[in-house]
Amino acid sequence: MKIGFIGLGIMGKPMSENVIKAGYELVVLETNKAAAELVAAGATAAATPKRIAELTDIVITMLPNSPQVKEVVLGPDGIIEGARPGTVVIDMSSIAPLTSQEIAAALAEKGIEMLDAPVSGGEPKAIEGTLSVMVGGKQEIFDRCVDVMKAMAASVVRTGEIGAGNVTKLANQIIVAINIAAMSEALVLASKAGVQPELVYQAIREGLAGSTVLDAKAPLVLERKFDPGFRIDLHIKDLSNVLETSHEVGVPLPLTASVMEMMQALKVEGLGDRDHGSLVQYYEKLAKVEVRK
Repeated sequence: MKIGFIGLGIMGKPMSENVIKAGYELVVLETNKAAAELVAAGATAAATPKRIAELTDIVITMLPNSPQVKEVVLGPDGIIEGARPGTVVIDMSSIAPLTSQEIAAALAEKGIEMLDAPVSGGEPKAIEGTLSVMVGGKQEIFDRCVDVMKAMAASVVRTGEIGAGNVTKLANQIIVAINIAAMSEALVLASKAGVQPELVYQAIREGLAGSTVLDAKAPLVLERKFDPGFRIDLHIKDLSNVLETSHEVGVPLPLTASVMEMMQALKVEGLGDRDHGSLVQYYEKLAKVEVRK
C-alpha cells in the first residue's frame, strides 16, 4: 500500500517518519528540507498534491487550518484532480467540522473517500508514535485505514461520521486549554503565597487534580521551558474553530472564551510562537511573580 503525506511541519514530519518505520511506501510533497530528509529515509517525492494522489492509495494531510486543507484537496493541482475512485483522503489536520463535511462531499462526487482524523499529543507524542487520533467517517473506510493511523498513534477511535473527528478534537482542545489555565492559576497562587510550586505539583498530581495535561506542562513551566510542542498560535486557531462551531450550534462556552482572550493577550505580547504552557505567563504578569522550581 502506498501512502501520500502532505504537510511536513512540527507534527507532520515525525508522523511521516513513523509511517516509513511501519513499512509503508511513502510519497511526500517536494517542498522543503523536511521532504529531502524523508527521501533520504526511504520516501519518494512528487511535485504536486495531484501527482501524489496519482501515485498512492491513501493521501494524508496534516496542514495548519481549513483554507490550506481546501486548497490542497480541492484547488488547482489538488488531490481531487489526481485521485482515483476508491482513493482515501485522511485529513489529520485540526479544522472546522463543517469544512471537513464540505470537502468530503466534493470528494464523494468523484468516488473519493475521506476520513477527518485530527490528532492530540503534540510534538513529543508525534515523535514517539503515540498520538491519540479522533476519527470521523464511514466505518468500512475506518476499518480499511486504521492500521495506517496506528503507525502514528497509541489510540485511534472512530467517533462518528464525517466531521465527528474534528468535533471531538474541539472538545479535546477545550479541555486542554482550560486545564493549562487552571494549572497556571494554581502554580502562580502557590508561588505568590510562598509555597514551592514544584512541591505543590508533586503533592497533587496523584490526586483528583492530576491529569495528563498537568504532568506534561507543569515540569516544563517549572523549568521555564517554553519551546513549542504546541504553539499558542495554533491553540488560538483551534479555539477560533471551537467558538465558531459553538455559535453555529448554539452552545455558550464562557470558560473557553476567557482562555481564548488570555492567549490572544500573549500573542499581542509577541509570545504566539511559544508553547501553550506559556499561558502561565499571563497570570505571572498579573500577580507579579514567576513560577520556578
